[in-house]
Amino acid sequence: MLLVSAVAATDEEFDPNTVTPGIWGFVLTFLVMVVVVLLILDMTRRMRRVNMRAQVQAQLAAEAEAAARDAELAEADGQAIDAGTEAPPTDGSEPTDAAGEAPDDDEQRP
Repeated sequence: MLLVSAVAATDEEFDPNTVTPGIWGFVLTFLVMVVVVLLILDMTRRMRRVNMRAQVQAQLAAEAEAAARDAELAEADGQAIDAGTEAPPTDGSEPTDAAGEAPDDDEQRP
């Protein structure tokens, strides 16, 4: 009796060519694929946002550095004018003294 049941069990083996995951295997694989695609799209969006923020921060830092440099130059120019030194005019007019008047050329001529 045991021998008959053992022989019957070996005859009913499955055929590896006919075994498939079925509809549930397809559905689960499709859902995993959809989740992966959505994760990739989300990651791409977040990476763009991070890159844009870094670019804006670098631009703001460069503008702040330029503004600080301009402020230092303006302060240095202001100190030179306050000290009584005459800055050469850039518009082609005559140089003026600290009071804003043109110097008398008659006093300086021999």
